[in-house]
Amino acid sequence: MAASVSSSGAFIYLFFILLLFSSPRTSLSLLQSDVDLLEFPLNLEYLEAEFFLWGSLGEGLDAVAPELTMGGPPPIGARKADLDPLLCDIVAQLAYQEVGHLRAIKEKVKGFPRPLLDLSPGNFAKTMNSAVGRALLPPFDPYANGINYLLASYLLPYVGLTGYVGANPNLQSSVAKRLVAGLLAVESAQDAVIRALLYERGGVKVKPYDITVAEFTDEISELRNKLGGAGLKDEGLVVPPALGAEGKIAGNVIAGDECSVAYARSPEEILRIVYGDGSESKPGGFFPDGADGRIARGFLHNFTTIDILKQ
Repeated sequence: MAASVSSSGAFIYLFFILLLFSSPRTSLSLLQSDVDLLEFPLNLEYLEAEFFLWGSLGEGLDAVAPELTMGGPPPIGARKADLDPLLCDIVAQLAYQEVGHLRAIKEKVKGFPRPLLDLSPGNFAKTMNSAVGRALLPPFDPYANGINYLLASYLLPYVGLTGYVGANPNLQSSVAKRLVAGLLAVESAQDAVIRALLYERGGVKVKPYDITVAEFTDEISELRNKLGGAGLKDEGLVVPPALGAEGKIAGNVIAGDECSVAYARSPEEILRIVYGDGSESKPGGFFPDGADGRIARGFLHNFTTIDILKQ
């Protein structure tokens, strides 16, 4: 009888241990540094989710998944894009994937409310003007047609995926590493889809600017390299063959280093790009009031990522 009770007690103990480790909410078991590194990408996931939702459906998180906004302000200037049925379907798929990413991260960490996002045509126009080095007339409108929307989309997932690559070596727990690996896989696929659709149209002139699609991507990538301030981590759709895969091909439908390994960016570099002015401590661009989370807020006080993660 005693042996039976002992066996029963051991079974109950094992059950609760398994229940604990199978729980989807594991923020209490994560180091603060892992929490910070998982929360930071929420800024980009909010940005992508809203842009793709509005572009394809004409409505954003407030309609699709209001609980994920945590009461944060609605984006500025977002609207439905003029897309053909195929492209609209693809963008809608990307949109719902981004909603899933928000859910996945918030199952592990508390997160923060949606920050104020500027998705207005004027903000995209300013970015494209900076990329090409002159004021485009008429101003670039990301929602005007499919090519414009794809070019605007080129701005987003790639920045996020380089951030996941950069974060992975600094994560401590297997839970955090598994999540980031899964997010990185889908963000990379999204970027590949966008780049492939643009590559197919690489020689097409973007009306009325007399600039080809491939030239636009090159200019955008150069701008991100400049703003990031950390050398070559971004490449357009066509590169000198020496920079292509194995140094043998100019087509560059998927970007990577000399061994075709994805580039990594730090939180500082990402904020310099999405703020649009090359500084991680000066909000602007897509984040008029700044990004959120301990890492992004720390830069406003001139801390470094290392300083923040050590706190």
